[in-house]
Amino acid sequence: MLQTIKSFVPTPVKEAIKSGGRAVTGNLRLMPDFIVIGGQKCGTTSLYHYLMSHPYIISPTIKQIHFFDNNFDKGVTWYRTHFPSYFYKYYLEQKYKKPIITGEATPYYIFHPVAPKRIAQFVPKAKFILLLRNPIDRAYSHYHHELRKGTEKLTFEQVVDQEPERLAGEREKMIADETYYSANYQRYSYLARGIYVDQINEWFKYFPREQILIIKSEDMHSELNATVNQILDFLNVPKHPDFHLKSDQFYNVGKYDKMDTKMRERLTEYYRPHNERLYKLLNRDFGWK
Repeated sequence: MLQTIKSFVPTPVKEAIKSGGRAVTGNLRLMPDFIVIGGQKCGTTSLYHYLMSHPYIISPTIKQIHFFDNNFDKGVTWYRTHFPSYFYKYYLEQKYKKPIITGEATPYYIFHPVAPKRIAQFVPKAKFILLLRNPIDRAYSHYHHELRKGTEKLTFEQVVDQEPERLAGEREKMIADETYYSANYQRYSYLARGIYVDQINEWFKYFPREQILIIKSEDMHSELNATVNQILDFLNVPKHPDFHLKSDQFYNVGKYDKMDTKMRERLTEYYRPHNERLYKLLNRDFGWK
């Protein structure tokens, strides 16, 4: 069967494969069936590893490809080089007698102002998974993530106070000039990324609601298997007897001190109206009191 597949591959492509030239085979490669679009520090790394451990899901070369946000200028062929080939998909479908899918996870997509428009252009039928975590916890985790990377030097109170100044005009510049990259917008958007309702409304302009599955991150921790099974059902991935998850199997979990009580109270009041708008939009109370 593999010999039959190889007979359809042009000689230049065969040589490129031998030399590791994935770019030459870009047009022979898949586009994603699904994308985990966010949010950052909401459990996307864990979810990505869970999904990619399923026999019927093929992983890309890396988790965060960042094509529709930071690498769009490289072109769609570059994007496709990160995914498996049609031939490999065919081989696995013959092996398992089940449909095979692929996808990626770039949590910046949900927050990037032009990512949904770009995705609608190239993969309009893809399915999207969005994890939402209590925005206060998300912001604090994001802050410690930047500290570990060395891209943040201020205290948490300082970054909260200075965020409006740091982000002033950046979103508008990105929309006006799609080639403009804003490090501030990506790194220092601690509070802004937690205003989920505005981001989701932007995605609803381009995709019907049934294409976006929204998961409460806390549910993935408390009911791991049930939550992942819900996601697999959404993706129409059949069950496999060898697919099992452990309740303590979480990835990219950082450790840091608890947030100051007064700061938490301050952020609770800050997010209250935004969370209420979210609950109304989705007709669901996430219980982030």
